[in-house]
Amino acid sequence: MPLVTTKKMFEMAYKNGYAVGAFNVNNMEITQGIVEAIAQEKAPLILQISKGAREYAKNSYLKGIINVAVAENPSIPIAIHLDHGDTFETCKQFVDDGFTSVMVDGSHLPFEENIALTKKVVEYAHARGVVVEAELGQLGGIEEHVVGVDDVSKHLTDPAQAVEFVKKTGCDSLAVACGTSHGAYKFKTEPTIAFDIIEEISKKLPGFPLVMHGSSSVLPEFKALINKYGGKMPDAMGVPEDMITKASKMAVCKVNIDTDLRMALTAKIRQVFAEKPGEFDPRKYLGPGRDAIREMVRHKLHVLGCAGKAGECL
Repeated sequence: MPLVTTKKMFEMAYKNGYAVGAFNVNNMEITQGIVEAIAQEKAPLILQISKGAREYAKNSYLKGIINVAVAENPSIPIAIHLDHGDTFETCKQFVDDGFTSVMVDGSHLPFEENIALTKKVVEYAHARGVVVEAELGQLGGIEEHVVGVDDVSKHLTDPAQAVEFVKKTGCDSLAVACGTSHGAYKFKTEPTIAFDIIEEISKKLPGFPLVMHGSSSVLPEFKALINKYGGKMPDAMGVPEDMITKASKMAVCKVNIDTDLRMALTAKIRQVFAEKPGEFDPRKYLGPGRDAIREMVRHKLHVLGCAGKAGECL
């Protein structure tokens, strides 16, 4: 089947208490690992492309890889999503380029300016059959070109503002600041997710899909491998998976995962280089990295609860 929007995915996710994984892609091996896992577990999928990915690989290459994945998996609903589009021009470009979903990120702007920017993108995208994710509140941490705030507790999404924002913009989903952070170094102490904010927003906006950014778990097995084979990630800490599962059973219908993909790939490449220092064939170290991504994503689909749900999202 052709690329789809996230509309049906989110309707079913909200109704049946799970979230769809949104995985960032940067190259062929990462995309293949993700899609192989999705095909095995029969789950819906959102593949998203960030500014850093576009600068690294060019959008035309990434979209070409994704088009192949779609053609080879006709029974899997796949959406292609622009991650963190910070201007109207960027969002317009990706709507015109055939993306089925775009995120406009005006979270760094004053409230009324965020509304104005988001509304402009929504009007353009909706006229062309494309859905829009927006963001209200600010996350912590750093991910590529997205720099968060130092104290996330002071920048959580205000539920009352969320209602006003959704009504005035007409956005299709909303990324909320609920205590998560971008990157591998999300927390210095035991993480706390503001489930009360998610619950209050869901009560004020029943049926409306929410999104969690900064939701990689920084899996300990990959952190251990990276550190064992010469890396230095002693204090890396992510969002516990039980918290992600809990949010997925609430109003959170999309969970973004990027750091865990990078760590899986890097850990296996480091291991190959350490155990076979003479290896120079990219296939011999990118292949194991791709396999690690596949198995990690398969695991994540069960954490999110979307394994086996592809059929109901068609």
